[in-house]
Amino acid sequence: MPNALYVCLQDEDKIAAFTIDPGTGGLTRQGDVPAAGGPSVLAISLDGRTLYVGHRTAPAISSFRIDHGTGGLTLLGTVSQEHAPTFLAPDRTGTHLLCAYYQGAGVAVRRLGADGAVGAASHSWLATAPGAHAIATDRSNRFAFVPHIARLNDNVLEPPKDNPGPNVIMQFRFDAQAGNLTPNSPLRVEQAERLGPRHYCFHPTQDVVYFSNEQGCSVTGYRLDTANGALSAIQTITTLPTGYAARNTCSQIHLTPSARFLYVGNRGHNSIAGFAVDGTGRLTVNGQTSTEPVPSAFCLDPAGQFLFAAGSASGRLAAYRINGETGALTPLTTYAAGQRPQAVLATRLGA
Repeated sequence: MPNALYVCLQDEDKIAAFTIDPGTGGLTRQGDVPAAGGPSVLAISLDGRTLYVGHRTAPAISSFRIDHGTGGLTLLGTVSQEHAPTFLAPDRTGTHLLCAYYQGAGVAVRRLGADGAVGAASHSWLATAPGAHAIATDRSNRFAFVPHIARLNDNVLEPPKDNPGPNVIMQFRFDAQAGNLTPNSPLRVEQAERLGPRHYCFHPTQDVVYFSNEQGCSVTGYRLDTANGALSAIQTITTLPTGYAARNTCSQIHLTPSARFLYVGNRGHNSIAGFAVDGTGRLTVNGQTSTEPVPSAFCLDPAGQFLFAAGSASGRLAAYRINGETGALTPLTTYAAGQRPQAVLATRLGA
């Protein structure tokens, strides 16, 4: 059974749907689904049956039913938003959707209906700061974190702007029954340098959280205190090769299902940085693999065998095979996607 891959084409107001051959990693385009309002963010329900789409130019969140036979999408509904969502993630029970708002400078939580569709707000608004870039709950579903970058409206295709951001991670407690967020103590994890924490992922078995640092061009691993939900930095490691000094910012971060390898997008150097993860959760540099210009978004297939990177400046998708023993990326081929692919997500089809 093939898997599905979805790509938000922000400037074309549509989602491109592909199937993935699980043996070769080959993509076949199945069609395009209209998604007016600048689709730019993707998330998927825990049961894999609902796709969530955040719209940037006409702020909203849409819910689509996924046909597990074909990967086709059917619109379930759209909920207007005051601000454009920057990041979406279901909680660990699959009953709520957590939302971060970069320009809106805050976060919110919405209930998910029995059909998986986004419903009414359980926590309509919690102000944080400009540049709120992500939100998700830990394995216990009791804690959530909101990273804020160090420089706002940072575009790697332009010189850096003198527009400082908060450069902080904010820590919250999450009540899964009520769908409510409350500030943790301490609220802020301050950054010693202008790292600009952006996105993050949790180790599946270790109490470690990895953050991609947008301005710092690095990854920081944090130890999570599972008793109080507080983060403490244990390691920061660069995503760039020695000697590289040109303009660069980091984008997304993903960990393989085996938790043996971690990947981060470099925008400017235009590469995917790879890291090996040891038994304690610490990282070792595995090198960088060239990719399409300005890889703002990439994803792994459900089995962690392939990586797909979207070049937001080229409109193309680059596919790679992941070596299961070394984590090395072998280029396969590239595919035309469309104008400004801003999000890419893969999911398993079938029962």
